[in-house]
Amino acid sequence: MAKYLISFPSSAMNLTGEELADAARDAHAVVREAKAAGVWVFGGGIDESVPPVMVTGSGSVLETTYEQTRHIEGGYSVLELETREEALEWARRTAVACRCAQEVRVFMDDPES
Repeated sequence: MAKYLISFPSSAMNLTGEELADAARDAHAVVREAKAAGVWVFGGGIDESVPPVMVTGSGSVLETTYEQTRHIEGGYSVLELETREEALEWARRTAVACRCAQEVRVFMDDPES
């Protein structure tokens, strides 16, 4: 089994009003399906109203981020699945529900996680 990240940036979801409510309803239905199937690990959206910070090894909190991750936002889900094909199918379901394309990435295997 591998863990897969299915995600999209906020800017990909160009919905307003009722469309957004319908997408939320449909996305929650996909989450319930994944939970019922026993593949859901966790998910959610980044709260873009709270700025990210960086914590150093000494415990200092810096009002910055790595340049490469400065614009992480949007919605994320992590599912534990047998195959990449299953991940692509869950991404398809999520894309239909959210009305936007989804990115799929696999986490490296780590027996401690």
